[in-house]
Amino acid sequence: MQPARRRLCAALMLAASGASAWAAPPTLLAQAGAASASKADERSVALVIGNSAYRVGALKNPANDAQAVAASLRSLGFEVALRENTSLRDMIEAFRQFSVSARTARVRVIFYAGHGVQVKGRNYLLPVDTEIRAEDEVAAKSADLNELLERLASMQQGINIVILDACRNNPFSGAEIVGPDGRRLKFRGATPAGLAPVEAPLGSMVAFSTAPGGVALDNPGEKNSLYTKHLLGFMQSPGLPVEMLFKQVRLSVARETGRVQVPWESSSLTGDFCFRQGPNGGCSTVR
Repeated sequence: MQPARRRLCAALMLAASGASAWAAPPTLLAQAGAASASKADERSVALVIGNSAYRVGALKNPANDAQAVAASLRSLGFEVALRENTSLRDMIEAFRQFSVSARTARVRVIFYAGHGVQVKGRNYLLPVDTEIRAEDEVAAKSADLNELLERLASMQQGINIVILDACRNNPFSGAEIVGPDGRRLKFRGATPAGLAPVEAPLGSMVAFSTAPGGVALDNPGEKNSLYTKHLLGFMQSPGLPVEMLFKQVRLSVARETGRVQVPWESSSLTGDFCFRQGPNGGCSTVR
């Protein structure tokens, strides 16, 4: 069994009995593909997750960010599944359902806001119910971003856009955690700040709210994070190619933070895409 698969299986057993793997059985995938074949080339679908209510390191913005992004995507014609304050079991199930229902869609968007950490070069998205006491527990008690990207890479049709406003501070670094017996325990390990760089699979773009190893601002004085605020503003721009959209977001966030936070992307897109079509029904490319 490959390491990525062992990590996922461990996470599923710890989350709850009966939780499902991210990918569905081949027969279920075939049934889902057949059921949606008539509109496969037309659908734009999105999974939006916002985790705020952490037991350790609660955040103000992510749930609001997810609600706002979901509303914006719906206004743009996307079919949206919105999940807030997800447990590990809920996160795994949401990704599994999305991998089935979105497999033949023309455009697939995943937006995640919340805590994320890196361990040994791999990135993990943290559910709100996680209680991690040591670095070696992270893989079993969180969702593996790299495995999610591998699942998306296996989808031959359409494009994938993964947006991660998930580079807040590591909530466990130096934190005291109350154990089941009431004892206070120190987190064991020294995971680097932020997330590790990734290579977007062919036909995909992965957008981070800050550069690899950097920490994004939660912006507790406002309803939305800085990154999501600017993302929402440019998402509605008619004909703006997605690459240019994220460039504008990067410039805006860097300017507002004095370059303390500089968003970053990895792209292997092979076609044009814009969230809102231009006056001529397409994207206005800039040469």
